[in-house]
Amino acid sequence: MDRIQRKLTLAALFLVCLLSACQMDTAIEKNPGKAIPAGKVQGEEDGKKPIKIGFSMDTLLEERWLKDRDLFKEAIEELGAEVEIMAANGNDAVQISQAETLIKQRVDLLVVVPHNAEATASIVKKAHEAGIKVISYDRLVKNADIDLYISFDNEKVGELQAKAITKLVPKGKYVYIGGAITDHNAHLFKRGVFNVLQPLIDKGDIQIVYDQWSRDWTPANAFVNMEEALKANQNQIDAVIEANDATAGGAIQALAVQGLAGKIPVAGQDAELAAAQRIIRGTQTMTVYKPIGTLTKEAAELAVRIAKGEQVETTRKINNGKIEVPSVLLSPIAVDKHNMDSTIIADGFHSRDEVYK
Repeated sequence: MDRIQRKLTLAALFLVCLLSACQMDTAIEKNPGKAIPAGKVQGEEDGKKPIKIGFSMDTLLEERWLKDRDLFKEAIEELGAEVEIMAANGNDAVQISQAETLIKQRVDLLVVVPHNAEATASIVKKAHEAGIKVISYDRLVKNADIDLYISFDNEKVGELQAKAITKLVPKGKYVYIGGAITDHNAHLFKRGVFNVLQPLIDKGDIQIVYDQWSRDWTPANAFVNMEEALKANQNQIDAVIEANDATAGGAIQALAVQGLAGKIPVAGQDAELAAAQRIIRGTQTMTVYKPIGTLTKEAAELAVRIAKGEQVETTRKINNGKIEVPSVLLSPIAVDKHNMDSTIIADGFHSRDEVYK
């Protein structure tokens, strides 16, 4: 091979290598293989869409539910999935409409916090018709083929409330103010309370002088309930058990008007910041802490697993009026001023500065 031929051959080889490199760069751009850039969600590396969870919430008007929303979103995204969140703020028609929107978006699974335990059964039916499974979150949807229910042991919540108050007031006149009658959990809380109170009522040690539901869980309605209870009993009341901290706040306002705040034991539940502060000040006796971080993480993991088609086994079932729903029930914790630091604050649910403000 002469000198000119060698030069032509080398030039041709160089051109082939250059073209191959360009094609390789293009291929890498189009198909980066298993190297997933930071921030990519599960499924993007192989061209599949990431799992998408729909979260239909009753309300975001209470502090507790803002925490659920934020922690659930964080947990879902840590698992490489996406979540679309909608809140109806206590309107049944709006919640049903929002759920229908999520179903039309073809979410892979729907998580529902029902406002009305009965009305939201239609959401489950429509989701199933679209081939979408449904998890009932914290509150049980009644009379529907729910695929899974995850919450806390809500009867236990009521039992913890009643045990704390009866320890302080073993005899006397009691006021019970429940939550929304449309919320199945409100009935479970009440059942738990009366599991403890009924034997004492039967003995004649405790008298229930007022027992009403508080519409939509609002503090304003609980304030009116408490006013009615005080008026009907000429302020002669020994203890108050409220279905949650928001309604406890309304009741304590009514007690304050009569100069009784801090003089009558009051129980709540949810471990809201305002309630924790009232406990430290002495106007509320106790709350029940339900570690929402644990609930949201567990719910997110189960939602993604079920959305992937995995089977989930549970050890408990709860009857919702139609079926025995596979259920995961977590344990609540009674909190007063003595264990505030070792529970709510230690978990970072609220900071010490906030609680002792």
